[in-house]
Amino acid sequence: MKTFNLKPTDIDKKWILVDADGVVLGRLAATLANILRGKNKPTFTPHMDCGDHVIVVNAEKVKLTGNKRRDDKFYWHTGYPGGIKERSKGQILDGRFPERVIMKAVERMVPRGPLGRKQMTHLKVYKGPAHPHEAQQPSVLDFAALNPKNKRSA
Repeated sequence: MKTFNLKPTDIDKKWILVDADGVVLGRLAATLANILRGKNKPTFTPHMDCGDHVIVVNAEKVKLTGNKRRDDKFYWHTGYPGGIKERSKGQILDGRFPERVIMKAVERMVPRGPLGRKQMTHLKVYKGPAHPHEAQQPSVLDFAALNPKNKRSA
């Protein structure tokens, strides 16, 4: 039996729409990373960009379990002495760009390198329920219904 080798002409990219309203962040990010890489397809090839395009809406309504909203921090450095800054996930979700929490969670689950950066360009995250990708006719993935643990009500 020969090993299957995917060719660039065989790649079929679809568009998937996911609603993040009330969904647990880590579970969502793990699933999105697999879809972006193409690991959910039987034709998965590690060195090829065979994943789908993913649209995430309602990013501001994503849920975090435990005290992660308050205790998990994102750090960055300004470049000046003593310039370390931090912001909690809750502050980011309540702020101007709540979609960055989902982007960062998925980015850290995708392999680092040129292929991972290319796959991250196929992730589109939007703060509210509207998105400009209606022309692509995305298929809806009801992530909250896949597993009862995926959705948090409170």
